[in-house]
Amino acid sequence: MRLSVERKPIKIYPDPKRVIARFFFNGNERAKEVIQRVMTISEDEAFGIISPFLQEYSKRHRNITRVLNRHCSKLKPLIAELNIDYDTLTVYRKLLIGSYFTHEYSIESAAFFNPSILEDPDQSELREGEMRVIISFRAVGEGHISSITFRRALIDKNNDITVMPSGSYIDEAEIVRNAVYNKKLFFDKAISTQINIDVLNEVEGKLDHHFEYSNLRSIILDSQKLQEDDMKKLEYDKVLWLADSYYEIVFSMDTDISDRVIFPISEYERKGIEDARFVEFKHEDGSSVYYATYTAYDGALIMPKLLQTNDFYNFKIMPLYGDGAQNKNLALFPRKVNGKYVMISRIDGCNNYIMYSDKINIWEKPVLLQQPKFNWEFIQIGNCGSPIETEYGWLMITHGVGPMRRYVLGASLLKLDDPAIEIGRLKEPLLIPNSDEREGYVPNVLYSCGSIVHNGKLIIPYGISDSSTGFAEIDLNELLNKLIQDGSSISHEENTEKKEMVN
Repeated sequence: MRLSVERKPIKIYPDPKRVIARFFFNGNERAKEVIQRVMTISEDEAFGIISPFLQEYSKRHRNITRVLNRHCSKLKPLIAELNIDYDTLTVYRKLLIGSYFTHEYSIESAAFFNPSILEDPDQSELREGEMRVIISFRAVGEGHISSITFRRALIDKNNDITVMPSGSYIDEAEIVRNAVYNKKLFFDKAISTQINIDVLNEVEGKLDHHFEYSNLRSIILDSQKLQEDDMKKLEYDKVLWLADSYYEIVFSMDTDISDRVIFPISEYERKGIEDARFVEFKHEDGSSVYYATYTAYDGALIMPKLLQTNDFYNFKIMPLYGDGAQNKNLALFPRKVNGKYVMISRIDGCNNYIMYSDKINIWEKPVLLQQPKFNWEFIQIGNCGSPIETEYGWLMITHGVGPMRRYVLGASLLKLDDPAIEIGRLKEPLLIPNSDEREGYVPNVLYSCGSIVHNGKLIIPYGISDSSTGFAEIDLNELLNKLIQDGSSISHEENTEKKEMVN
């Protein structure tokens, strides 16, 4: 007998009007030509062009003058090569130059999917039975570049969901590069990115055990000056790209959560930030921090990364290390188990693994947890976000891929004090695409990156064929009872073998 699942009437759709102003660059020679053309314009002409431009685009961007000035400043080296004194340029000419190197990018124009949900840090001024939540999404725009966007919503005492209107302006964060790097960890990661080993050995030998970005950049630039081979120079660039994978971003305090977009910054994520799985992590002293695992993609290599925040204004971002930090689909448990961090992973692209660590960014010795068992998951099984703690065990929503590459949602229950032990797994899918959910950017796909429990119900936000987001509700006790009932399909021998491997 299948579980009763209620689909909520509300859906969240992408909004192509949500745009950011990004730096636009077509190479040094074309850039110089454009700058030279702008320099032929008189001051009055420059003012006449930029003034109405600012009036028009100030309605679409929070601080368009700041953006244009920032983009103009990126051209300082080229402007100097043209024997132009940057400091003598007037305010309006700088803004005009910046405008020619700026374009609008619609962050949600192509696809909008794979939501994650968690309790908002701000639960003030609510009625009994209500919860304010933050929902993250994978948004895709031109060039199939993925970013992370947010919405705020309210779940009432009846579990009806109201999504707050999104803001009028989208804002990228300011980037801060102040990381101190551990040399061993940094170069261990560098080896996995297939950077030329001779280049790595040379750079590593010139660095202290702990170093800053400025030290590394100086060494890279000096080494490149001695190279005539462009391909070898590129290998040095790759070392810097890896360093760029460590950064902090800061959003303005006057932005709404829906105004903030985490857009690819480092070269190793230039093709997208994929499938963020947010979780509120509870420390043993009762304090909380918010983490998200996500996949950075450069068009060829996959790099699992970790995002950390306390307030959703300030974020720290770093790569994850180790044999277990491979491929996609990493999901962190919301607390330590037996004194260790715990993570679900899918290192081989097919099966679920579990791993334990003393350090949140280093993951070794993944142990097989689940393999495809039922026909609807024969191609692969994976997690749909961080496991949820219940009195009966860790509830893990899963996805399975079956015939016609159809993605469906399932569920498993793991032992509370020993999550390497699977107590039960649904024999049938929890949620499959219905006739209204099959069409979209990627047909026949339901997918989620995180669920939440409220008023005794499990609420699952889920991407609908990569085109919108819906919500499903399941009675938590009914689901847990069904998982325990279906637990007879989990063999004692399988779990005993896994436990021995972990110990």
